[in-house]
Amino acid sequence: MSDCGCFSLCKDLGRRSRSPSEQDNGASKEEADHQVDVSDGIRLVQDQAEAAATAPDEIMHQDIVPLCAADIQEQLKKRFAYLSGGRGQDGSPVITFPDYPAFSEIPDKEFQNVMTYLTSIPSLQDAGIGFILVIDRRQDRWTSVKASVLRIAASFPANLQLVLVLRPTGFFQRTLSDIAFKFNRDDFKMKVPVMMLSSVPELHGYIDKSQLTEDLGGTLDYCHSRWLCHRTAIESFALMVKQTAQMLQTFGTELAETELPNDVQSTSLVLSVHTEKKAKAKEDLQLALKEGNGILESLREPLAESTSHSVNQDQLDNQATVQRLLAQLNETEAAFDEFWAKHQQKLEQCLQLRHFEQGFREVKTTLDSMSQKIAAFTDVGNSLAHVQHLLKDLSSFEEKSSVAVDRARALSLEGQQLIENKHYAVDSIHPKCEELQHLCDHFATEITRRRGLLSKSLELHSLLEMSMKWCDEGIFLLASQPVDKCQSQDGAEAALQEIEKFLETGAENKIQELNKIYKEYECILNQDLLEHVQKVFQKQESTEEMFHRRQASLKKLAAKQTRPVQPVAPRPEALTKSPSPSPGSWRSSESSSSEGSALRRGPYRRAKSEMSESRQGRTSSTGDEEESLAILRRHVMNELLDTERAYVEELLCVLEGYAAEMDNPLMAHLISTGLQNKKSILFGNMEEIYHFHNRIFLRDLESCIDCPELVGRCFLERMEEFQIYEKYCQNKPRSESLWRQCSDCPFFQECQKKLDHKLSLDSYLLKPVQRITKYQLLLKEMLKYSKNCEGAEDLQEALSSILGILKAVNDSMHLIAITGYDGNLSDLGKLLMQGSFSVWTDHKKGHTKVKELARFKPMQRHLFLHEKAVLFCKKREENGEGYEKAPSYSYKQSLNMTAVGITENVKGDAKKFEIWYNAREEVYIIQAPTPEIKAAWVNEIRKVLTSQLQACREASQHRALEQSHSLPLPAPSSTSPTKGGNSRNVKKLEDRKTDPLSLEGYVSSSSLPKPPEKGKDDAVPSSTSESSALSRKRFTLQGLANLKGQKASPTSPDKKAKRHEVKSDPTPFGLRGWSKTSHSLEAPEEDGGWSSAEELINSSDAEEDGGLGPGKLVPGKYTVVMDDEKEGPDTLAMRTGDMVEVVEEGAEGLWYVRDLTSSKEGWVPASSLSTLLGKSSSAQCLSSSDSSPGSAVLSTSSSCSEGCPTPFSELQG
Repeated sequence: MSDCGCFSLCKDLGRRSRSPSEQDNGASKEEADHQVDVSDGIRLVQDQAEAAATAPDEIMHQDIVPLCAADIQEQLKKRFAYLSGGRGQDGSPVITFPDYPAFSEIPDKEFQNVMTYLTSIPSLQDAGIGFILVIDRRQDRWTSVKASVLRIAASFPANLQLVLVLRPTGFFQRTLSDIAFKFNRDDFKMKVPVMMLSSVPELHGYIDKSQLTEDLGGTLDYCHSRWLCHRTAIESFALMVKQTAQMLQTFGTELAETELPNDVQSTSLVLSVHTEKKAKAKEDLQLALKEGNGILESLREPLAESTSHSVNQDQLDNQATVQRLLAQLNETEAAFDEFWAKHQQKLEQCLQLRHFEQGFREVKTTLDSMSQKIAAFTDVGNSLAHVQHLLKDLSSFEEKSSVAVDRARALSLEGQQLIENKHYAVDSIHPKCEELQHLCDHFATEITRRRGLLSKSLELHSLLEMSMKWCDEGIFLLASQPVDKCQSQDGAEAALQEIEKFLETGAENKIQELNKIYKEYECILNQDLLEHVQKVFQKQESTEEMFHRRQASLKKLAAKQTRPVQPVAPRPEALTKSPSPSPGSWRSSESSSSEGSALRRGPYRRAKSEMSESRQGRTSSTGDEEESLAILRRHVMNELLDTERAYVEELLCVLEGYAAEMDNPLMAHLISTGLQNKKSILFGNMEEIYHFHNRIFLRDLESCIDCPELVGRCFLERMEEFQIYEKYCQNKPRSESLWRQCSDCPFFQECQKKLDHKLSLDSYLLKPVQRITKYQLLLKEMLKYSKNCEGAEDLQEALSSILGILKAVNDSMHLIAITGYDGNLSDLGKLLMQGSFSVWTDHKKGHTKVKELARFKPMQRHLFLHEKAVLFCKKREENGEGYEKAPSYSYKQSLNMTAVGITENVKGDAKKFEIWYNAREEVYIIQAPTPEIKAAWVNEIRKVLTSQLQACREASQHRALEQSHSLPLPAPSSTSPTKGGNSRNVKKLEDRKTDPLSLEGYVSSSSLPKPPEKGKDDAVPSSTSESSALSRKRFTLQGLANLKGQKASPTSPDKKAKRHEVKSDPTPFGLRGWSKTSHSLEAPEEDGGWSSAEELINSSDAEEDGGLGPGKLVPGKYTVVMDDEKEGPDTLAMRTGDMVEVVEEGAEGLWYVRDLTSSKEGWVPASSLSTLLGKSSSAQCLSSSDSSPGSAVLSTSSSCSEGCPTPFSELQG
C-alpha cells in the first residue's frame, strides 16, 4: 500500500565509553536534563532516514551484548558491590563495596559482570565525570584490603575519580595498614588517588552524609532487593517495548504488502483476519502500557507514602526511563492507529467495490436476459383475444422485471454515492454506473416500444373484429328476411328500411380505406396479419355487394307496388280490426314501445342535464364557501398530522423508556419475578405498530398535507397494515392483567421517574386502542368538509373500512372469550357478526312438551356468525376489574352453514327471523334487539348462502361445459322452433371450428342471440362481450332457475333472438313463453318484505300448480341480488339490494326497469333480479340444505322451486 507509511524500528544498542577528552568535547552537546536511560529505546518512524536520526538509548551502553539484571541476578544478590544512587560533590556516581569476607573468592567472571553492569547504569554524562569507589574494610585484615584494592583497580571498566578505603579498625591491623601502605605506596599508584580513611567521619569529608547509606553513617535510603526488583522490571519493560515495536513493524509490513482480493468473500476474509490481528496487537500494546504504568507507580510509591522522602538521582533516572518508554509506546500506538485507519478504510472501500461489482454482474446478466426476452417477444397477435393475452403477458413481464430494474437503479445510485465519498476506484465505478443507467433506459424503451406495437395491434384487431361483426350482422339480417314477406309493398319497404339503416352503421364499423390501414399499421403488418386484413376487407366488400344487390331488388319491388296500393284505406283501421296481431305487428308495437320509452327517457335526461348545469352555477357562485371548507379541511389535516406525530413519539418513548429497559442488566434487580420474560405480553406488538406508523403511515399522511381531501387514499392503501391492531387488542386483556399484578414494581416507578411522565405505563399502553378509534372521528370531520371533492369517495370508503376494522377488533375480543369449544375457531372462517339474541327452538323429532315449552321460554344466547358455521354460546358475566370483568361465552352448539336456511320474516314480530337446519328438522327462532340488527344479520347470512350458491353454480357450469364438449354436434337449423334453444350453444361450439370469413359460417350463425336495442341505432354487441357479461352476471338464484329451465324447455325466454328490429323474423324466438303485461302496472306498496316460513310450507302445493315460471315477466317490484356495472349508454348500473320496477321486457333475458330510488331507467339482465316482490305471496328463503348436509338443495322460493331441484352434490359433479 503505497499511500501508507512503512514501519521501521530504530535501536541503539549502547553508547560507547568515552575518554575524558571526549567528555569535554561532547559536554556542550549533551542535554542538561537527562531524559531516559534506556539502551533499547524503540519508536515507530516513517522511513529509514528518520530511523537513522533516532536518539540513542541509555539503559545499557555496552558495545557488544548488553547485560541485564535478570542475567546476573544471582551475582547481584551477593551484594559485594552495589550502586546506592549516591553522588559525590561534583555528581560522580558512588559505588559501594561493603564488607564482604568472601570477596577474594568471587570468580573473576562474576566480578567483571557486576562491575560492567553497575558502571553501565548511570548516564553517559555522569559516567564521564568518573566513579567514586567506597571500599569498606573496617572488619577485614590488611592483606585482604590490599588484595581488594588491587583487584578493583585492575578490573574496573570505567573512569575512576576517587577511591576511598575504610581501613581496618583494629589497633593492630590499623597500625599494620599504616606501615604497609607507606612501604607499598608504589603498588597503589593508580590514575586516581586512593585515600585510606581511618573512620566514617573522615569519609563524610569527601561525600556528604545524605549520599551515603546508613551502614556508612549516612541517611540515604537504600534497599538492595528493592533496587534489584526495580531494575529487573524496568529492563523487562524495555524488552517488552522493543518486542511490541518489532511486532507492530512486522504487522505493518504484512499489511502494506497485502494485495487487494478480487472477490467479496476473499476481501471479507482479509478484512476479518486483519481486524483480528489488529485487535491482538492493540491488546499487546495495552498490556505493555499497563505494565509500564504499574512500574512507574511502584517507583513513585515511597514518595507517595511519605512526602518527606528524598529521591536519589538513580531513582529519578529510573522514573524518567519508564516515562520515556511509555511515551514511546503512546507514540507507537498513535502511529499504528493512523496507519490502521487508512488500511481499514482501503479494505472497506475494496469490499464495497467488490459488492458493487458483484451486484453489477448479477444485474447486468438479468437485464441482458430480459432484453433478449423482450427482443424475442415479436409476436403481435393473430386475434383480439391473443393480443389482449400478449398485453397481459407483457404487463406481467414488466411487473416481474421491475424488481431487477429497481435494483439496477439502486445499484447505480450506490455507485454514485461511492464516487461522492471519494472512493479510490472512481475510474472503475463511474463507467459501470453509466452502463447500468443505459441498460435500464434501454429496457424501459423496449418495453414502451413493445407496448406501443401491441396497442397498435389491439387497435387493428378491434377494427377487424368490428368489421367482421358488421359483416356477420349483415348476413344475419339478409338471411332473416323471408322472400314471401318481401313480395308485398309493406314487406319490401320494411326490409329496405332495415337494409338502409344497417348500411348507415358501416361508417363506424367497417374498414374504409385499405391503403390507409397499410400506412397506419405498417409497423405491425406481417404476412399473416396482412393476409387477414385483406380477407376481412374482401369479406366486407362481398357483404356490401350483397346488400347493394338486395337493396336494388327491394327498391324494384317497392316501386312496382307503390301505385296500386295508394287508394287503399288507412292501415290503422285495418290494424284495429285485426283480432290477433301478427309477429310483425308485435315487433312494430315493440318498436313503438321502445321508441316511446326512449321519448320518455328524453325529458328525464334533459332535466338531469339542466340540474347539473344549475349545480355548476351554484358552485361557481359559492367560491367563498369552498375556500372556507378548504380551510376547515386543512385544520382537520393539521390535527391528524399533529396527533399522529405525538402518537409516534409516545410509542417510541414507551418502547425506549420501558420495553428496552427490561433488557438492561443495570435495571434487572428492579424487575419482579412475575414480570421477568414477559415483555411480549405486557407490550404486545407495539413495536410493530410503531414501525408501521413511523416508517410508512406518517410519511403517507405528510404527502397529503397539500391535498387534505385525498387523505382517504392513504388509509385505503394501508388498510391491510391496520390489521395489526387486532393482534394488539386481543393481547390487551393479558397485558392489563399482568399490569395489575406488577403495577407497584419498582422498575416501573424508576422508568417513569427517568421519563418524567405524569401518567403511569398503563395509560400509554392504552394509546394504540385510543388511536385506532380516533381515526374514524377525524375521517368523519374530513368527509363533512369534503363533499363533492375529488377524494370524497375515498374518504367514505376509508371511513367504512376503519369502522370495519373496529368492528372486527371488537368481534375478535368477544371471540377469544369463548370457552368449551373443542375445535379450532380459525377453521370456521372469518368472523362476520356477533351479538346477543333471544332464541326459541323447535325440533320435529322432539317431545311435544318440549315444543310447547320452547314457544314460551326463550333462551338468551350469544351468536357468532362465521363463514362456515354459526355458534350458539351462553354469555356469562365475570367479576373483576377492567378486561377481567368482560363476559365469557360458554359454547353450546354450532350449525354448519352448508345445511342452514333462513326465513327472513316471522309473523307477529319484525325483530324475529328463523334459522333452520337439515330441511327444518331443527328450527331456531331468533329475536334481535332491534329490527336494524335483524336486517344486518339476515343480510349477512344471505351473503354467506349466496356465496355458497355461487360456488355451486360455477361447479355446475364447469361440469356442463365439459359435457357439452363431449357431446356430438347436431346439424344447425335456423328455422326449427324446437331446436332454437339448443342451436345457440351448438353454434358457439361450431364457431370455434368454422372459418370466420366463410359465408356459410355467417349464415349458420343466424340462430345466435342479440340483445335488444339500447337506444343507439343498430348497436350490435359482440358474442365475446355477451359471453363475458353472462359470466359476470349469471350466478344468481334466478340465473340458476334459468339454467335448469333451459335443460327442460328449448323455448325458454332466454333463447329469444332479435337482430336490428327484424320485423319479418320467421323464427319463433321473439315472444315464446313470455306473458305480456301492462307496463304501467304498479306493485302494491304494503308488501315490502318476505313472508314467513309457514307460508312457504303451506303454500308450496299451490305454487307448484299455479306458480310462475322462473323466466316469466311478472309486474311489480324486484330486488337486485348482484352488482352490475354500466356497460352501455342505455344499461343501468345496479347494486345489491336496489329496488327496481319492470317497465318492459326485451330479448336475451334483458328487462327495461326503473330504479325506484333514483328514478333512472335502463336495460338490466333479468338474472340479476331476485324473486318477485309484488303480487306473489310466497316467501323468499335462502338455503343450501335439503335433508342432509351432503345433499344440499339450492332454493329461493316457489318461483325457483321448479327450476332448482338439483342437489348440491350433483352440482359439484
